[in-house]
Amino acid sequence: MIKVIPPSFDPDDRFFWAGVAERKFLLNRCANCHTLVHPPVPMCGDCHSTNWDTQEATGRGKVYTWIVSRPPNDSDGEGRIAALIELEEGVRVISNLIDVDEQNVRTEMEVEVTFVDYDTCTLPQFRPARTAG
Repeated sequence: MIKVIPPSFDPDDRFFWAGVAERKFLLNRCANCHTLVHPPVPMCGDCHSTNWDTQEATGRGKVYTWIVSRPPNDSDGEGRIAALIELEEGVRVISNLIDVDEQNVRTEMEVEVTFVDYDTCTLPQFRPARTAG
Protein backbone atom coordinates (compact mmCIF):
# COMPACT_ATOMS: atom_id res chain seq x y z
CA MET A 1 0.00 0.00 0.00
CA ILE A 2 1.15 3.52 -0.74
CA LYS A 3 2.44 5.45 2.25
CA VAL A 4 0.22 8.42 3.13
CA ILE A 5 1.22 11.43 5.19
CA PRO A 6 -1.85 12.83 6.97
CA PRO A 7 -2.77 16.42 6.14
CA SER A 8 -2.12 19.25 8.54
CA PHE A 9 -5.00 21.66 9.11
CA ASP A 10 -4.99 25.43 9.29
CA PRO A 11 -7.85 27.91 9.81
CA ASP A 12 -8.38 28.35 6.05
CA ASP A 13 -8.89 24.67 5.23
CA ARG A 14 -10.25 23.15 8.45
CA PHE A 15 -13.78 23.17 6.93
CA PHE A 16 -12.53 21.11 3.97
CA TRP A 17 -11.10 18.34 6.14
CA ALA A 18 -14.18 18.36 8.38
CA GLY A 19 -16.21 17.77 5.20
CA VAL A 20 -13.90 14.93 4.14
CA ALA A 21 -14.52 13.30 7.54
CA GLU A 22 -18.23 13.37 6.63
CA ARG A 23 -17.43 12.17 3.08
CA LYS A 24 -18.32 15.50 1.51
CA PHE A 25 -16.15 17.48 -0.92
CA LEU A 26 -16.62 21.08 0.19
CA LEU A 27 -15.49 24.13 -1.76
CA ASN A 28 -14.78 27.59 -0.41
CA ARG A 29 -17.37 30.06 -1.72
CA CYS A 30 -17.09 33.82 -1.36
CA ALA A 31 -20.08 34.97 0.71
CA ASN A 32 -20.21 38.24 -1.28
CA CYS A 33 -19.75 37.34 -4.96
CA HIS A 34 -20.17 33.52 -4.75
CA THR A 35 -16.87 32.76 -6.49
CA LEU A 36 -15.74 29.18 -5.79
CA VAL A 37 -12.09 28.49 -5.00
CA HIS A 38 -9.93 25.51 -4.19
CA PRO A 39 -7.59 25.27 -2.44
CA PRO A 40 -8.98 27.61 0.21
CA VAL A 41 -7.46 31.09 0.40
CA PRO A 42 -7.92 33.91 2.91
CA MET A 43 -9.22 36.51 0.39
CA CYS A 44 -11.44 36.30 -2.69
CA GLY A 45 -9.43 37.03 -5.80
CA ASP A 46 -12.46 38.55 -7.53
CA CYS A 47 -13.97 40.95 -4.97
CA HIS A 48 -11.29 40.89 -2.22
CA SER A 49 -13.77 39.85 0.46
CA THR A 50 -12.61 37.79 3.42
CA ASN A 51 -16.13 36.48 4.08
CA TRP A 52 -16.50 32.83 3.16
CA ASP A 53 -19.07 30.07 3.27
CA THR A 54 -19.02 26.61 1.68
CA GLN A 55 -20.69 24.73 -1.11
CA GLU A 56 -20.75 20.98 -1.44
CA ALA A 57 -19.39 19.89 -4.81
CA THR A 58 -21.12 17.22 -6.85
CA GLY A 59 -17.87 15.29 -6.79
CA ARG A 60 -18.02 14.81 -10.55
CA GLY A 61 -15.58 16.15 -13.09
CA LYS A 62 -13.20 15.39 -15.93
CA VAL A 63 -9.49 14.72 -16.09
CA TYR A 64 -7.82 17.90 -17.33
CA THR A 65 -4.28 16.47 -17.30
CA TRP A 66 -2.37 13.76 -15.43
CA ILE A 67 0.98 12.11 -14.74
CA VAL A 68 2.24 8.92 -13.15
CA SER A 69 4.41 9.74 -10.15
CA ARG A 70 6.93 7.17 -8.93
CA PRO A 71 9.15 7.40 -5.86
CA PRO A 72 12.60 8.67 -6.96
CA ASN A 73 14.42 6.07 -4.88
CA ASP A 74 12.29 3.20 -6.29
CA SER A 75 11.51 3.84 -9.94
CA ASP A 76 10.05 0.33 -10.28
CA GLY A 77 7.81 0.86 -7.24
CA GLU A 78 4.10 1.39 -7.25
CA GLY A 79 3.26 4.68 -8.92
CA ARG A 80 0.41 7.06 -8.27
CA ILE A 81 -1.70 8.63 -10.96
CA ALA A 82 -1.80 12.31 -10.02
CA ALA A 83 -4.44 14.27 -11.90
CA LEU A 84 -5.73 17.77 -12.28
CA ILE A 85 -9.51 17.35 -12.20
CA GLU A 86 -11.90 20.01 -13.47
CA LEU A 87 -15.02 19.70 -11.33
CA GLU A 88 -18.48 20.35 -12.75
CA GLU A 89 -18.46 23.56 -10.69
CA GLY A 90 -15.51 24.86 -12.76
CA VAL A 91 -12.89 24.56 -10.02
CA ARG A 92 -9.78 22.49 -10.67
CA VAL A 93 -8.37 20.23 -7.96
CA ILE A 94 -5.33 17.99 -7.74
CA SER A 95 -5.89 14.47 -6.52
CA ASN A 96 -4.99 10.87 -7.21
CA LEU A 97 -6.86 8.65 -9.65
CA ILE A 98 -7.62 5.17 -8.37
CA ASP A 99 -9.35 2.06 -9.72
CA VAL A 100 -7.91 2.61 -13.21
CA ASP A 101 -4.76 1.39 -14.97
CA GLU A 102 -2.49 4.15 -16.21
CA GLN A 103 -2.82 2.98 -19.83
CA ASN A 104 -6.60 3.58 -19.59
CA VAL A 105 -6.42 7.17 -18.31
CA ARG A 106 -7.27 9.85 -20.84
CA THR A 107 -7.87 13.57 -20.89
CA GLU A 108 -11.59 14.42 -20.56
CA MET A 109 -12.27 11.07 -18.82
CA GLU A 110 -15.27 11.46 -16.53
CA VAL A 111 -14.44 10.85 -12.88
CA GLU A 112 -16.12 10.97 -9.49
CA VAL A 113 -14.85 11.51 -5.99
CA THR A 114 -14.57 8.68 -3.52
CA PHE A 115 -13.19 8.76 0.00
CA VAL A 116 -10.42 6.32 0.89
CA ASP A 117 -9.60 5.38 4.47
CA TYR A 118 -5.87 4.94 5.01
CA ASP A 119 -4.20 3.97 8.30
CA THR A 120 -3.59 7.59 9.26
CA CYS A 121 -6.40 9.54 7.57
CA THR A 122 -9.21 9.68 5.02
CA LEU A 123 -8.47 11.31 1.66
CA PRO A 124 -10.65 12.28 -1.28
CA GLN A 125 -9.53 10.45 -4.42
CA PHE A 126 -11.09 10.22 -7.87
CA ARG A 127 -12.05 7.15 -9.90
CA PRO A 128 -13.66 6.66 -13.31
CA ALA A 129 -17.32 7.69 -13.15
CA ARG A 130 -19.63 4.72 -12.82
CA THR A 131 -22.23 6.30 -15.08
CA ALA A 132 -21.90 9.15 -17.53
CA GLY A 133 -23.58 12.26 -16.18
